Amino acid sequence: MISLSLIGAFIPTAFFVSITPGMCMTLALTLGMTIGLRRTVWMMMGELVGVGIVVVASALGVAAIMLQYPAVFAVLKYVGGGYLAWLGIQLWRSRGRMAISSEVEGAKTATAAGLATQGFVTAIANPKGWAFMISLLPPFISLEHSIAPQLSVLVAIILITELICMTLYATGGRSLRRFLEKSGNVRMLNRISGTLMIGVGVWLASS
Repeated sequence: MISLSLIGAFIPTAFFVSITPGMCMTLALTLGMTIGLRRTVWMMMGELVGVGIVVVASALGVAAIMLQYPAVFAVLKYVGGGYLAWLGIQLWRSRGRMAISSEVEGAKTATAAGLATQGFVTAIANPKGWAFMISLLPPFISLEHSIAPQLSVLVAIILITELICMTLYATGGRSLRRFLEKSGNVRMLNRISGTLMIGVGVWLASS
């Protein structure tokens, strides 16, 4: 079974990565305000399928490296920890402001399948998502335990976290939109996430 200490570090890391404003969360907020939570759920389901594919594909690649090239996996753990710290620094330096698209008229008449496809494409076509998952998973996997249960737990945590965060954005309404449209608030959220990722990255690299 996966180490409880690693789970304890992974859950807040995954949460703050998900809650930070990005493509999927922006889409959830915009659709939630435009067509309501009930219909936005279709987009969320498509997004979760896309994220699941990205995570599973990344996990299978990590598992293959672990089994065939243990030395390379050890290097990936350090690289993953360093990448988390680097992402944290980038979030600290970010002056980003949440860009909320006004082109949502098509969503009002979109079918359930269309909304699900929109969420799926948004998730799976994001190269940063692939790069992040490939770098994120190795530091949280222990060679002292069976690989499959660990990956199953990590995948489940990521999907549950994504669902919770998208629901928060979709139900946030105009108050959350006004909050996130202010660059100072987005910067604060980025810095909270950045601080956590820097801390986790340093901890993983030194453990």
